[in-house]
Amino acid sequence: MTETRRPFGDSERKNAETLIGMALAEDLNDAGDITTTTVISPRARGSARLIARAPGVVAGLPVVGMLIDHFELREGWRPRRVDGDRVEAGDVLGELSGSFRSILVLERTALNFLQRLCGVASLTARFVAEVEGTAAGVFDTRKTTPGWRALEKYAVRCGGGRNHRIGLYDAVLIKDNHLGWLQADGVADPIAKAIADARAGSPPGTVVEVEVDTLDQLDVALRCRPDIVLVDNLGPDALREAVRRRDQSAPDVELEASGGVTLATIAALARSGVDRISVGALTHSAVALDVALDIDPAT
Repeated sequence: MTETRRPFGDSERKNAETLIGMALAEDLNDAGDITTTTVISPRARGSARLIARAPGVVAGLPVVGMLIDHFELREGWRPRRVDGDRVEAGDVLGELSGSFRSILVLERTALNFLQRLCGVASLTARFVAEVEGTAAGVFDTRKTTPGWRALEKYAVRCGGGRNHRIGLYDAVLIKDNHLGWLQADGVADPIAKAIADARAGSPPGTVVEVEVDTLDQLDVALRCRPDIVLVDNLGPDALREAVRRRDQSAPDVELEASGGVTLATIAALARSGVDRISVGALTHSAVALDVALDIDPAT
């Protein structure tokens, strides 16, 4: 459930292959690039540089490399940075040379991937910087762009954040709606029943987490010993009390804070002593980093 710094692997590559196919299909359709093929000679050769126009954190260069492979430009590709690097405005991320037609065709698709993923990594790095010196890790959520989850969670790692569960399939998270249904169904102690049923019905080793939104619910949850208790929408003072109660009764249970976390509020939440802070904004509110492809056709 907790992933840190896992490299660009099979799941990311599979995700990228699917998205590259979709991106090229919607951009080229059956006709191809009618501007480039009518204006640029098929014999034209050129070169280009990927340049950061703003400071940030790099993420997505392996996807750019896959796109370059698709257009058979690998011999002319020279990455100058690696994912996770911090860059300033004007820094060169990579250089590319080869068929000028191919460079023009891949330009926007490459930038779409790179700008989006660099944006996620850069925003994540800002949140991580705010909790420096505390024990709290910054975690993402499932609030990702449909179809982009593996890549966006990879970008979170590039920015120094950590991955929460990948989907509904790899960890148990008992939320307020689960508990509300059980309570409406007449269950006397919905937290205890949900945790017990989750333990019994999940594969061995599955992480079990339960969400609470009051200190009284926290006390009940701690008695049931889930792996993690997610404390939703409590301020720093209440979180400090939650940490005190956890340390006293169930020190092996991790505490996670969540709920509308911003760059302005995360530091105070981290100083409460919680182990984890989940931030949906890492993926749902990241702004694309300004990256450009500067072309030099006179090669």
